[in-house]
Amino acid sequence: MIRFVYADELERFPLLADTMFRDRAEQFRTRLGWGVTVDGKGRERDQYDVLNPLYVIWEQADGTHGGSLRLMPTTGRTMAGEHFLHLTHGVRICSPLVWECTRFCLSPGASSRIAAALLAAGIELGLRFGLEQAIGVIYTRTLGIYRRIGHAPDVIGTDGGGRDSISICVWNLSEEARDRICARSGLSSASIERWFDDSFRGPGRGSGNAAGSLVIAA
Repeated sequence: MIRFVYADELERFPLLADTMFRDRAEQFRTRLGWGVTVDGKGRERDQYDVLNPLYVIWEQADGTHGGSLRLMPTTGRTMAGEHFLHLTHGVRICSPLVWECTRFCLSPGASSRIAAALLAAGIELGLRFGLEQAIGVIYTRTLGIYRRIGHAPDVIGTDGGGRDSISICVWNLSEEARDRICARSGLSSASIERWFDDSFRGPGRGSGNAAGSLVIAA
């Protein structure tokens, strides 16, 4: 199942949170060789985890982490604005209708269905929050994975070549995209909707509605 959890609520799910940050260390430090910070308990966190981002997390049947991604509004601090401005030629993407997706992580042995569920859930969140687009920096070589899942992004900037090439991308958020991912992956859009409702049951934290488009600020 999917949980939508703000950082300041992770203490409600200690096993899920602990295994998420451990899986992040395994993926980003061990498998990808990034120079990330890992604490004495084997958990990877960075400066953006303290800004109360919203996590979309696949919870396994035993309560552990199966996969996750992190979302933050582009009106605040973002990795795209602070580390990858060269990909947008020095301009900062900033809009209340565009959020940034980072730290996409899958636990070792996770199925492609979990990746698809996370993408569909991210779109569901965007629709419920009145967003129009999401941005993220990915390895260019992974674009084929998004095509197979059913929702390839638009590339707006690329740096490097070969397997180390990176691109900043924009995903348009729509019911059609969500439903296409679900159809290709054997998921149910009703399940995605129910998971969102269960996570935000009660007073609507983070709910909202707006209209507009991508803004790129100098």
